[in-house]
Amino acid sequence: MGIVAEAPRAGPAAAGAAPKKKTKKVTKIITKKREAAERSAWRDSSDSEIENEAKGQLLPKKPAWVDEDDEAEENVDMTHKYRKDFMKSDAEKVLTKKKLKRRLEEQFQRAMGGVPAWADLENRKKSKRTASDGESDEENDLLCRTGNFISNSESLPRGILKMSTCLPANQERFANGKLVTVQFHPSAQVVMTAGHDRSVSLFQVDGIRNPKIQSIYLESFPIYKACFSVDGEQVIATGTHHKMFFVYDMMSGSIIPIEKIRGVEERFLKNFEVSPDGSFMLLTGTSGYLHLLSMKTKELISTMKVNGRCTASAFTPDSSKIYSYSKEGEVFIWDVRSRKCLHKFEDEGSLEGKCIAVSKNNQYVACGSASGVVNLYTTDVCLKENHPKPVKAIMNLVTSATCVTFNPTTEILAVASREADEAVKLVHIPSYTVFSNFPVFRRKQIYLAQSMDFSPRSGFFSVANNKGKALLFRLKHYSDF
Repeated sequence: MGIVAEAPRAGPAAAGAAPKKKTKKVTKIITKKREAAERSAWRDSSDSEIENEAKGQLLPKKPAWVDEDDEAEENVDMTHKYRKDFMKSDAEKVLTKKKLKRRLEEQFQRAMGGVPAWADLENRKKSKRTASDGESDEENDLLCRTGNFISNSESLPRGILKMSTCLPANQERFANGKLVTVQFHPSAQVVMTAGHDRSVSLFQVDGIRNPKIQSIYLESFPIYKACFSVDGEQVIATGTHHKMFFVYDMMSGSIIPIEKIRGVEERFLKNFEVSPDGSFMLLTGTSGYLHLLSMKTKELISTMKVNGRCTASAFTPDSSKIYSYSKEGEVFIWDVRSRKCLHKFEDEGSLEGKCIAVSKNNQYVACGSASGVVNLYTTDVCLKENHPKPVKAIMNLVTSATCVTFNPTTEILAVASREADEAVKLVHIPSYTVFSNFPVFRRKQIYLAQSMDFSPRSGFFSVANNKGKALLFRLKHYSDF
């Protein structure tokens, strides 16, 4: 960078040697200043290099104290009941802590179908290095945080369902007897189990250990069914032979008995449903009565009645309608607002209705009967015709169909019977075909299926059985919980 100097204009008499001398003088000044600036820059650069070299030669800091026990290679007994499943051979009765840690990481990655974005430190570092400015860094961090909520956009293929078997969801506390309910929490990575041993338990789902969070006991109250409220803050539990039911408030830790509901005269209160919008609770009474309660106050709003005895009911996803399945094989469709019956149709070939479910996208209705047949209908046909034809009659069960449930993406329909061992089938909805690899095990594992549920984004599937276990399976097509 030069210094701009302007010589004064010479008059007519000042021509010749005088202007040349001034120009030479200015040039010398510019040259000297440029050389001085270059020498200064070289010194700065040299100092910086020396400083960096010195930093590189600094010796690492020594710790003030070293615990020899921590440094020692500690061995872990792998024959313990909680670690047996991580042994690859009988020779691995003892492993070092480092090897066990690697084994646990491998198991976790198999269960989750890969390394989660938040756990992949190398990729996170690379993404931060390639960020051009602070705004890009913020965007990358946001993607890391929300990555767990981005699911596989590809449709589920038919034929073989990619899945792996995890430890039971209630591995840390099996029920003492029949497990009647398994349900995933609507927003947290938690699963609930309930059984005839009068207990309701909560477990964190990690696919590896599934640690227990809490268990509550309802004295002299064998549980028939338990269910989360839509906001996930309460658990409602009914008994096998009781007029009352309990509400467990997880925020306060209190257990509230609902002993008497004005206007509801029933000998037992067992089966119930909670509306998807969280506003209503539907109690299935005897002699065809359906009692609609306010979920907030647990008070009666209205009572409806079907012909014969009602065996199962289901709300539509928008909570505007209720499908009620009678023992005589008829399905009644109710308007929740007016409590009037909008339509009625007969389930084809059904001699006795057992269970019913409506898909999350409100496209399908599945009706399971005592013959073991599960008929799959489209909802628009059910609302118009008295004798609709099913789009598919699923005939893979040879005993009564006692449980049907759709996964959240309406790509899988799970059907089961509690009257035969291993009687669980997963149906691929777009093709209406059964996945051929489930259940296929070297030994009997499911036994009698009592309840089934999919996690909120279909990453896990669980089956509660009569042995007190909530079997857990990782569905690898779905990247989220």
